Amino acid sequence: MKLSVIVPAFKLAPFIYECLLSLVTQHTNFDFEVVVCDDASPDNTFEVINYLQSAFPHLVVLRNEVNLGLIGTMRRLLETARGQYIAYVDGDDIALPGKLQQQVDYLEQHPGCSMVYHESDMFDSATGQHLKWYSKDYYNYQYIPQQADITHLIRYTVFLQASSVMFRRHASLIQALQHDCKIICDFPWHMMNIGLLGGTIDRLDAVLGRYRIHNNSFGAQTQQNHQRRLNVTEELVSACRLGQQFGVAEDVIEYGVNHIYFSAALYFLRLNETELFRQMIELSASRQLYFDQRHQSVFEHRDQPDVVKQQLGWVV
Repeated sequence: MKLSVIVPAFKLAPFIYECLLSLVTQHTNFDFEVVVCDDASPDNTFEVINYLQSAFPHLVVLRNEVNLGLIGTMRRLLETARGQYIAYVDGDDIALPGKLQQQVDYLEQHPGCSMVYHESDMFDSATGQHLKWYSKDYYNYQYIPQQADITHLIRYTVFLQASSVMFRRHASLIQALQHDCKIICDFPWHMMNIGLLGGTIDRLDAVLGRYRIHNNSFGAQTQQNHQRRLNVTEELVSACRLGQQFGVAEDVIEYGVNHIYFSAALYFLRLNETELFRQMIELSASRQLYFDQRHQSVFEHRDQPDVVKQQLGWVV
């Protein structure tokens, strides 16, 4: 089996059909399977999945008898997956035509690449309207080379959209889930996979997927809860420190940690939460390691949030 696409699903009845249909109807010149696991959803997610399975025999359906959470569900998916390559897609996102073929072709043609991702169209679920490009509009896009590695992942965190990632199978797929993060699971998982695999993380600029934004999406839940955003920040910091297992230099890890706190500071500044902004920006200046001039300037003017906004080009 050339490729396994793994799809976790929990309470995704409105979206799972479109997601799975976009995968099982992909045209490829190789065999692939789509492995989906329903995590004991209380809605009719499982019934929707079963309906599709009757028409597509390469759709492999699993169901948890009790809710296991994302990590438990991922474990089942990876234990079942048979592919030489593994792709991950969230059950509310959409694969565009050619996604699987182009990513497999790239891995076949670039043996030094262990993980490949593509551009994604972020869209509003209610209207279908394009919001922005996940990679190109990332605020540190200029620092991310076409061929990145684990040090870029640490320094600039989540520059690859979860449902755009495909990587090579390795002997420690389950070990890669052992990262102790509960809320944000994609970044530490990517860290573990690339650390175990070595090699590069390469970007395809083609738009091969759509990332759905809706009221129950990860980003929406985080925006509604400041404590959740703080918890996510600490999990990202913990994930950065996973680099120690793979011999990444301490300065690189510290830059990454400072960047995470800087990103959180800007997040709270946009919300006019000035106290949380100050807390995060103070944490972002450990050992005075600034990852760019912008970071240093924001730190130096941390007691003047309106000045910071002007420097960043935000409307005050």
